[in-house]
Amino acid sequence: MNLTIPLIALIVGTYALRIAGPALRTRITISPRIDRVMNTSVAVVFVALVATSSLLVGKDFAGFAAPIGVTVAGILAWRKAPFVVIVIAAAATTAGLRWIGVN
Repeated sequence: MNLTIPLIALIVGTYALRIAGPALRTRITISPRIDRVMNTSVAVVFVALVATSSLLVGKDFAGFAAPIGVTVAGILAWRKAPFVVIVIAAAATTAGLRWIGVN
């Protein structure tokens, strides 16, 4: 099967969507209510993604080390720590807990 045509279609579609956002931003006005709902929905989807990826490995529970590491990252992000500090602290927390036997 030749994947060149679907690949080109995906490239063109992705480029068109990326250009459409900035091009249409000045032409379309969104009500404040819709803007608030969209901002809230982004946060909800992000929290669901973080919860799913930190609590599950496949279809099984990931253990307690990963959620605790994510919690440390969340607290540091809330406290406006630098991104590198957040990543290193979360990874160190998770690795340290796994090293002492907390799965």
